Amino acid sequence: MAADDAKRLIETAVERFIDDVPALAPLKLVFAVELKGRGDVQMYRVELQGKDEEVQVTKGIAEDARVRVQVPRAFFNVMAKEAHIADWREAFTYGQAKASGVQEILKLIVHVVEKQEERLRTRRARD
Repeated sequence: MAADDAKRLIETAVERFIDDVPALAPLKLVFAVELKGRGDVQMYRVELQGKDEEVQVTKGIAEDARVRVQVPRAFFNVMAKEAHIADWREAFTYGQAKASGVQEILKLIVHVVEKQEERLRTRRARD
């Protein structure tokens, strides 16, 4: 996979996730994405700049990252194109994807995602 392809996939995955969880749109955060392949690791720096701003993805080590996400590259390729909130939750729950970093930020993201899932369940129950 070319670096440009991975960069576009990361942008797509982040944008889809924020579309699914709009409460995260105002979040300003730098995080690292590590895509593990056969014998190599591609590292990317991802910057969320807040609401209505584009996601900035650059190849390289993200020394200023507050959160680090590690995902096998082949698994990420599929997830980036097709996954929704429940799919990502399952990936993190069962270890296909891993996140580490500042605990307060990780807890905030988990809390916001849980609230969004709750809203979706409530909306479905009413319909």
